[in-house]
Amino acid sequence: MGEPRLFDKILIANRGEIALRVLRSARELGIATVAVYSQADADSLVVQMADEAVCIGPAPSTQSYLSQGALIAAALGTGAQAIHPGYGFLAENAAFSDLCAREGIKFIGPSGAAIATMGNKSAARTAAVAAGLPVVPGSEGAVETADDAARFAEAAGYPVLIKASAGGGGKGMRRVDGPADIASQFAAAKAEAAAAFGDDTVYLEKLLERAKHIEFQIICDRYGGGVSLFERDCSTQRRHQKLIEEAPSSVLSPAQRAEMGAAALRLAAAVDYEGAGTVEFLYAGPGQYYFMEMNTRVQVEHPITEAVCGHDIVAEQIRVAAGFPLSMTTEDLGAPRGHAIEFRINAEDPSEDFRPSPGTITRFVLPGGFGVRVDTALTQGSTIPPYYDSMVAKLVVFGASRAEALARARRALDEFIIEGVKTTIPFHKKMLEQPVFIDGTVTTDYVQQHAENWRYDG
Repeated sequence: MGEPRLFDKILIANRGEIALRVLRSARELGIATVAVYSQADADSLVVQMADEAVCIGPAPSTQSYLSQGALIAAALGTGAQAIHPGYGFLAENAAFSDLCAREGIKFIGPSGAAIATMGNKSAARTAAVAAGLPVVPGSEGAVETADDAARFAEAAGYPVLIKASAGGGGKGMRRVDGPADIASQFAAAKAEAAAAFGDDTVYLEKLLERAKHIEFQIICDRYGGGVSLFERDCSTQRRHQKLIEEAPSSVLSPAQRAEMGAAALRLAAAVDYEGAGTVEFLYAGPGQYYFMEMNTRVQVEHPITEAVCGHDIVAEQIRVAAGFPLSMTTEDLGAPRGHAIEFRINAEDPSEDFRPSPGTITRFVLPGGFGVRVDTALTQGSTIPPYYDSMVAKLVVFGASRAEALARARRALDEFIIEGVKTTIPFHKKMLEQPVFIDGTVTTDYVQQHAENWRYDG
């Protein structure tokens, strides 16, 4: 084997802000880009900025961004040597990773085998236990019937979570507080899992209440090298979907950070992981953390990690996929520098239980200044279609301290103006007033338990 060399051209198998994010890193590396788009995205900024663009089908994602054949054809037709899947769509699809390999196209991510193991939640639990990670008490593998679910719940004690084995993003997940609801929620979870993932397999876990969601960003190369780029606190969420993320967590000590980061890398090594990934934990207090799942892709919230570690995670993904060893070591990284917070600006109405608000943006004023980053692929006049997720932008603020980051966040949110659709900006402003957010002790159940806080006029 000769020396590794970067790709000449990559295809970006995604849309919106993450497609533009990948394009920018590729361009800085001197790599040509191919954008793919559905008919609904023909006028998108990504299409305008890419070196080449290929229409892959109608608006519905099943006929475009999820069409493996169309994506492979676009890559082969344009001479792209690699495909970056971004997040969502086919980013965690083991079959697509394997298909790329068979067609001689590098999938910028882990192998199909690693995705299959870590993408199946029950298999991931088994791998985590084998690697010595603590796990939330749960069923041994899949639960086949509502009666089996009831027996587990009685033994573990309510409340419990029914979770889709192939799931993510809160889909196929149901909380059950007592025996009267177990059968109906079991059926609902299986139905939602089948619709979202084509797999109705579910398992059960004991629900840990008033816990924090803390995840570790890792990157591994093909030579056995691996680094942890520290943690993110993602406890501000609704229905298991994140709304605000921070790096680093304000509750971890340096010793806990090192311990949990080492555990994340141990799990990655056990499945021969290559590329960027995130190992997620539930944190119930010092020394009380439990493996939850692993996301085998770049995360929506990766910019806050970039802010505190000083490395371009997407560029590192591309370099590793091209065969280069990691460009940093644990010793190089040292400790997190400063504090970063990301606010997901979604086209949703918080006062109506975060109901989606598609439409045309009639006014779009972005915040700026020192320590402010906005990732978006939209401009004034852009239309947010109803076919895809509702993300408008990601607002990332950075400060030398958490207090400075919070002050900068308040200023930046005040500057951020979006008209024509409802957004989550008012929610974020209200969240910054909550004592539990100000002191960093917010837990995963807070937003849902205080729904009355997010109701307002305007």
